Amino acid sequence: CPSVPTEGAMMDNRFATALVIACVLSLISTIYMAASIGTDFWYEYHTLSPAENVSEAGRSIWEEFVSKDADEKTYTDALFRCNGTVGLWRRCITVPKNSHWYSPPETDMTTNCISFSLSDQFVEKYIEPGNHNSGTDLNRTYLWRLQFLLPFVSIGLMCFGALIGLCACACRSLYPAIATGVLHFLAGLCTLGLVGCYVAGIELLHKKLPLPEDVRGEFGWSFCLACVSAPLQFMAAALFIWAARTNRKEFTLLKAYRVA
Repeated sequence: CPSVPTEGAMMDNRFATALVIACVLSLISTIYMAASIGTDFWYEYHTLSPAENVSEAGRSIWEEFVSKDADEKTYTDALFRCNGTVGLWRRCITVPKNSHWYSPPETDMTTNCISFSLSDQFVEKYIEPGNHNSGTDLNRTYLWRLQFLLPFVSIGLMCFGALIGLCACACRSLYPAIATGVLHFLAGLCTLGLVGCYVAGIELLHKKLPLPEDVRGEFGWSFCLACVSAPLQFMAAALFIWAARTNRKEFTLLKAYRVA
């Protein structure tokens, strides 16, 4: 029957297109996720006059900020006063290059950053930030730990899915694409969980330490990259699963047609 090979060719093109689109979406989501993890603009604080604030307190603000002994309240107050930005791995403030007590306020600003150590990522959060005697705030503690772990789980699942996809290409089979789709779906859930944990953690922190009247806080572009990455992962997962399941169904029907 001449129509059978034509139908098979049409199906191959359709599945190939779906897989190419899914791979492109997976690659873009991986790049976005890696960029969001590696940048420091998950949350930004905008202060009306950071130079004057630093001059009033002298060098002690940024010296305490970069200190290894700085607690949550200390570095959060510095973030409020000095146009701070916070990432998953680092926190940064903007200060004058020469902020001495005897110098007038400067307009030449520089950004100082310090990384969260691995122990900082798993440190306990307190009911009253900075007060070690107030007890452990379990909600904020586990939200902080999850927002550190979930992005790496997400990227790991996508990389493992890509490895399975390469094996599928080597075997010239679409069936392993189901596993790739499932892994991308789980990665999307992890990314979505990361976004939720970060938003909840920021909201709980600001209930403990309210923003001053002259400070405005907002989510930054690093956070937006993670938000965009999640739906891309879900779309890639849907295309992988659709291509594999539909191809299996069409192949079964075509085989039955040929036998008949």
